Amino acid sequence: AGRKLLDFRMNHAALAYAMTTLGAAMINNIFSFYYVKLFINKYKTSETAFHQSQLVFMLWNAINDPLFGYLQDTSTMRCCSQRRLSILYGAPLYSLTFLLPWFPWRSYYPGDWLSGLHLMVALCAFDGLLTFVLLAQCALFAEISSNHQNRLRLVQYSQVASLVGSSSILFCGVLSRNMEDFAAFQAFSVLVAVLSCGCMLYTGFYGQSRYDNRGCVQEGACVAEPPSPVSFAALRTLMWQILTNRDFQLFVIMNFFQVFMLAFLSNFTMIFTEHLIPADVLPPLAKSIMYGAGFICPQLLVLSSQGLLHSLGYYRIILYTFYLEAGLAALVLVLGPQHYYLLAFFLTVTMVLIQASFSLFGLPLADIIDTDLLTYRRSSPLSSMVFGTNALFTKPGQSLAPMMVLSILNQFGYEHLKDAGKSAAGGELEVLHSVMFYLVCLVPMCVAAMQALVWRLYSI
Repeated sequence: AGRKLLDFRMNHAALAYAMTTLGAAMINNIFSFYYVKLFINKYKTSETAFHQSQLVFMLWNAINDPLFGYLQDTSTMRCCSQRRLSILYGAPLYSLTFLLPWFPWRSYYPGDWLSGLHLMVALCAFDGLLTFVLLAQCALFAEISSNHQNRLRLVQYSQVASLVGSSSILFCGVLSRNMEDFAAFQAFSVLVAVLSCGCMLYTGFYGQSRYDNRGCVQEGACVAEPPSPVSFAALRTLMWQILTNRDFQLFVIMNFFQVFMLAFLSNFTMIFTEHLIPADVLPPLAKSIMYGAGFICPQLLVLSSQGLLHSLGYYRIILYTFYLEAGLAALVLVLGPQHYYLLAFFLTVTMVLIQASFSLFGLPLADIIDTDLLTYRRSSPLSSMVFGTNALFTKPGQSLAPMMVLSILNQFGYEHLKDAGKSAAGGELEVLHSVMFYLVCLVPMCVAAMQALVWRLYSI
């Protein structure tokens, strides 16, 4: 009976944790997949304004994670120190900021400065609330239980939730014809925002951390001084302790490239597909299914790999995905761009592998948090700070990827050729398509190779 009660409590805790994953997956995937195309192709934002917005976003994106992490780990305010309350109060604003990009502030003309400001505000507001809510959820992952099997259960529940939430991409693509029907896209975005907010509020009401009552001695934790008052000196000391962990350093390097690849694929898969794969080979519905599969199948892959997670462990599985990504990219590069179905398959599989392996990254970070807790004899773990410090160095990849790729494409005429279609000069279009193909193959191949070299040194 006691065992059943413990299982019931753990299942309920996992469900509460996963509801934020469900809500976040609904809106994050749509945001990251559509915002670049929206501002570049529909709002006609200039390359200069786009880069300026990304630079501001990159700075804010890097700073807010350790800042919010430190606040959540050391603050005496319950809305910050208790994980579920951070989610409860942050979720409505998080869902609201998701709607910012999809409603233009006026009818934009090409190169309109206001569209650039709109992009900057949308990116910074959305990421700020995303950080506040998801840092609290990441901390919950490490703090619900220190048992490895229980953490795998959290991963399992989270992947089911992410699977359901990621279907928003598929429905959005089908209902709006990949954003061609913009009014339908806007209506669907409002519906998704409301649903996602409701899901995250469930976590806000029912999610529980073992360390919610700060100042009490927790089971399995060593007695130490209570959290110190918020100060720059304390922040500097705690960050130095985290940064000197060699496994944390290796993880951050590997994770930076993973975040870069996620942004690269999320922002440009639709653009690459429309240019490199003719419409008579893959009609719009097939492309919508392809895009949806890129976000849905990662969760199916993780759920079907639970046995491998138990037998091989997350370390080897992550390493093997890097080998597979590099191998597939090399194969497609050798065969060439004329194999359209293979190219579509490669883009989808690469998205799936990168998203699936990224879903496991909470496990090594949780182990790093446990090691830090024991090493420095803390009364409670610095869960949010570890996740936030990791984000300080990895989040810039979200901005660097679109900036670098857009700059490369515009050097070969993308800004002028993106809407030209068949009326464009054949030679110019062929050169642009060739550049796109090399980006599709060489970026995943080189990045995966570097990740494998770094990850092999990880020791926990």
